Amino acid sequence: MPTRRERTRQRLYEAAVELIAEHGYSATTVDQIAERAGVAKGTVYYNFAGKAALFGELLEYGVDRLAEALRTAAEGRAPLDALDAVVGAELAFIGEYEAFARLLLAETWRAGGDWQNAARLIRERAIGVIADVLRAAVANGDLRADLDVGMAASAVFGMVLTVALDWRTLQPARPLTDVHATLVDLLRGRIAGPAA
Repeated sequence: MPTRRERTRQRLYEAAVELIAEHGYSATTVDQIAERAGVAKGTVYYNFAGKAALFGELLEYGVDRLAEALRTAAEGRAPLDALDAVVGAELAFIGEYEAFARLLLAETWRAGGDWQNAARLIRERAIGVIADVLRAAVANGDLRADLDVGMAASAVFGMVLTVALDWRTLQPARPLTDVHATLVDLLRGRIAGPAA
């Protein structure tokens, strides 16, 4: 069971991600975050050194949750089934945490931000799971031996992220299973090559 402090930090994370997704990092204030979370402004500073520290921890928290969802989806599956499951898990995560996904796209690359650290965090933790799945599929002979696994993993992650946001924003009535099936067909046709 989470402690009171963990519950407070969770509310602050949720408030911050919603506000930053709505207004952008620069336009979001600590006062707004505190108000949205239903806490005093001092509570934000008690838990984080400031907005930048909150954002850094928020990014790490969200990426860790995403990476765990991807790892869990891949666990115990044959490599290509694991790839399908990872794509589905990323779609489901973005469906559930759409504001965080928008934050990843918009704020990770913003001018003046610590985009290199953010990109490294995403690559090491979330994209790294996809790379492991692709590496296993190459080793198993399911995918081309000459596949650039690192680049392919980034491409899969980015493709799913972009398609998921398109789905959630422009086609919300479309079933997740349809979106997933389209992505899996595309992936299997493009990276498996003619032999698969």
